[in-house]
Amino acid sequence: MGPLHGIKVIEFAALGPCPMAAMILADLGAEVVRIERKPAPGAKPASDLFDPAIDILNRSRRVVTLDLKKPEALAAARQLIAGADVLVEGFRPGVMERLGLGPDETLAANPRLVYGRMTGWGQHGPLAQAAGHDINYLSLSGALHAIGEPGGKPVVPLNLVADCGGGAMLLVVGVLAAVLEARQSGRGQVVDAAMTDGSALLMTMMYTFKAMGQWTQARGSNLLDGGAPFYDTYRCADGKYLSIGPIEPPFYALFLEKAGLTDPDFRQQWDRARWPELKQRVAAHLATRPRDAWCALLEGTDACVAPVLDMDEAPAHPHNRARGTFIEVNGVVQPAPAPRFSRSTPAAPTPPTPGAPGEDVLADWGLSPDAIATLKAVGGL
Repeated sequence: MGPLHGIKVIEFAALGPCPMAAMILADLGAEVVRIERKPAPGAKPASDLFDPAIDILNRSRRVVTLDLKKPEALAAARQLIAGADVLVEGFRPGVMERLGLGPDETLAANPRLVYGRMTGWGQHGPLAQAAGHDINYLSLSGALHAIGEPGGKPVVPLNLVADCGGGAMLLVVGVLAAVLEARQSGRGQVVDAAMTDGSALLMTMMYTFKAMGQWTQARGSNLLDGGAPFYDTYRCADGKYLSIGPIEPPFYALFLEKAGLTDPDFRQQWDRARWPELKQRVAAHLATRPRDAWCALLEGTDACVAPVLDMDEAPAHPHNRARGTFIEVNGVVQPAPAPRFSRSTPAAPTPPTPGAPGEDVLADWGLSPDAIATLKAVGGL
């Protein structure tokens, strides 16, 4: 059983960081029930980006499909929330309040409830009601401006920073902190997780460098943004890429030795004025061999070198295979739950079950047979 065994979570179906946060909670052993809204007859899906049957973000949940326009369905949702430790939702501010499922109502019925709210801009502020996505929230943090090639435009780092790191992970941290506090105080509270806040928080080290006068606003000119010749990716003879990152002088010296970069010029590691020239020379040298030839020479040493793997290669890498970093569930390759625990081992993930009516869930969570029958009769389930 995972370390969150016994924690009961209600998740209101949404896109992006909210389901990822719920997935992490489920991966760690919480019992997560996902409430999906029942579509109107003939309605088209809200998004065609995902096949819900293989949407990995929705793994390891039980599902209830409710028509929240029906009073009976709202009553069922309230009963589920009353029995939960945590609620997570990812709607614009005010949506849950208009449903009668906002914090005031739900905490009145369940004073220990931790009410996790995931939004891009936060629950208040001039932009709180505006639509947006990861790229927009990331823009406000300073992070997007800092990522890119010298003289080039900002480069989008997938949706890893705002949606996943600053959103989902920050929501999980906040929820777990509030659960611990509730065990002491007996009182729940609202967790306002905003992707703008989280993205800014993830930039703490860069703002530290800036405060120390060690960071410029020019993209691709700094220590950790690809400006340093010893911290970047390089194209090899076969068109594949190698990442190198030997920042510490002993690691850098080992990299030079093993890679055969013997010119004394390369020893001037911290001469920033020479970084552009040295980068060109490192690039020319690493382009003389295929990626895997360099890996055979450098990988696994303190030279701080690794191959840049694509999503087909990554699950097959020996280190990932040894650790079980990727797993397969119903034929779908996916990242395994993390982190690892020495004693509280979570169960293996289960595939998503989209559109399940969820009668069994309602019964397990205390709804009477008569209430479930009524819910079905009015089309709320």
